[in-house]
Amino acid sequence: MPKQKTHSGAKDRFRITRTGKVLHKKMNKNHILEKKSPKRKRRLNRGGQLQGGDVQQIRKLLSGR
Repeated sequence: MPKQKTHSGAKDRFRITRTGKVLHKKMNKNHILEKKSPKRKRRLNRGGQLQGGDVQQIRKLLSGR
C-alpha cells in the first residue's frame, strides 16, 4: 500500500510546534494594506493558535494518515 501524502494546502498554512500546538497566520495581511492602520498591520503580523476540534483535523492533514 502506498504512503499517504501530506495535505499540500495545510502544509503551507499551518505549523506544528514541538509541544504540539498548531500555529497559523492571521488573515487580511496580503493585499489592500494602504487603508489598514499600522497598528492593525502589526497585530496581523503575529500569528494565531488553533484551538478545539480544528487542531485534531489539521494534525490529521499534516500527518499524512
